[in-house]
Amino acid sequence: MLPGSIISTFAAQHPLGALGMQQPSHNEQFAKSATKKREPFPAWSAIDGVKKTADSIAHEAAREYDVASHKAQEKAGKIEPWTPKYYAACTFGGMLACGLTHTAVTPLDLIKCRRQVDSKLYKSNMQAFRTIRGAEGFRGVFTGWSPTFFGYSAQGAFKYGGYEFFKKFYSDLVGQERAVKWKTGVYLVASASAEFIADVALCPFESVKVRTQTTIPPEFQGTFSGISSVVAKEGVSGLYKGLYPLWGRQIPYTMMKFASFETIVEMIYRSLPGHKSDYNKGAQTAVAFSAGYLAGILCAVVSHPADVMVSKLNANRQPGEAFGAAMSRIYGDIGFRGLWNGLPVRIVMIGTLTGLQWMIYDSFKIFMGLPTTGGSGEDKKKALAK
Repeated sequence: MLPGSIISTFAAQHPLGALGMQQPSHNEQFAKSATKKREPFPAWSAIDGVKKTADSIAHEAAREYDVASHKAQEKAGKIEPWTPKYYAACTFGGMLACGLTHTAVTPLDLIKCRRQVDSKLYKSNMQAFRTIRGAEGFRGVFTGWSPTFFGYSAQGAFKYGGYEFFKKFYSDLVGQERAVKWKTGVYLVASASAEFIADVALCPFESVKVRTQTTIPPEFQGTFSGISSVVAKEGVSGLYKGLYPLWGRQIPYTMMKFASFETIVEMIYRSLPGHKSDYNKGAQTAVAFSAGYLAGILCAVVSHPADVMVSKLNANRQPGEAFGAAMSRIYGDIGFRGLWNGLPVRIVMIGTLTGLQWMIYDSFKIFMGLPTTGGSGEDKKKALAK
């Protein structure tokens, strides 16, 4: 009998396979066959493969994000809170947060503005979308995106950067002890001060946006050509004829946005075990989005009547007509009920918008090595030990 190693060596060269090697029995062949067929749900394996691939991509993306964040922090240097460098970072984060999100929801804003100006123009939001796309194409759905981007980028820069500045300013003004005690009041006054300035930057672009979106075909084809056209016909004041109602809409909106966000964030962390610092970046940005969405719903309701009036004034105010007279005339036409035209779509739009804005803003702060907004001070000592 030859050793097994010699048989194995020459078996491959033999035309009939291994010489002298015992062929597997029928039972062994059946067992092997059964083993091969014992995967009744091969789709699960495919899903597992996709999950592994997705996890690998996510892991690589997170690694690249960390590398980019580290490089940005090295280039910027250490950013101390309440310094010019800190306010500059917050200003840039606010510009990204507002400019990108408002531009993304331009189709919803277009439908809202047209329905506010003429409530009989479309029967529903879906019908409006189909009608606009059918008549004007996909590009028509994004009518007004350019003044929206430029205007809300400028507004976001002053809003978020200004809020961080004024929050520190008023806290120092009343003293740290009272600032903690009167924190909601500080949030309200700081956000109102920031929005007052931000709206001056937004108003010219808002004027062009509303006129572009509420005229069919659009009155202007470009943002800056639209600004030039308004100035040529009506002077610089033509760009600011909606400023008062814009303040009336945006200041209450922003006061609610920041004060309710800070309060909701604190409530969320207070209800969770541990402290804010115990949670990773993903969890903190998820909290920011959730609190922002809830705050956005409140913002939409509070500011909606003024939002309708802004649209009406920019579209229908006569040259030389006094502000008070124009408001009285418009209110006489639409009545109290007309002030709430387009509210459902605005709730969806503003809720999503505000949630995404806070998520982007806090993500940028994390990217630059800064703490996220709200819930600080060991979550206000767990709300003074409840």
